[in-house]
Amino acid sequence: MEGEGGKEKILIIEDDRFISKMYQTKLSLEGYTVETAENGAQGVEKIKSFLPDIVLLDIIMPEMDGFGVLEAIRDDDTINSTPVVVMSNLAQEDHLKRAKALGAKDYIVKSQLTPMDVVKKIKEILAR
Repeated sequence: MEGEGGKEKILIIEDDRFISKMYQTKLSLEGYTVETAENGAQGVEKIKSFLPDIVLLDIIMPEMDGFGVLEAIRDDDTINSTPVVVMSNLAQEDHLKRAKALGAKDYIVKSQLTPMDVVKKIKEILAR
């Protein structure tokens, strides 16, 4: 599922515009085609239309939280193979376990990684 010109596509579902823009800029500079969504409901719709190669997903968001997005992805055969990396400020073990149980490929605590670390993690997952 590569985008135009062979670029892999990344969808960032994040309600914090500063964080979303920071990752969008960093990933675009790395050669990815990047789209964003500001809440979970918008994110699910964008997954279906944009068909990203990977999704970066926040947990705490308006309208539909990240767990709701993971459930919607899991329950839809057209998008349930899309890899999802949860990015949260919450380092709670129960959130990690729940995200993994709902199909997240990885769980990143935003404050513990630099944007470059996140890029490395994305490259690892896309290479699998």
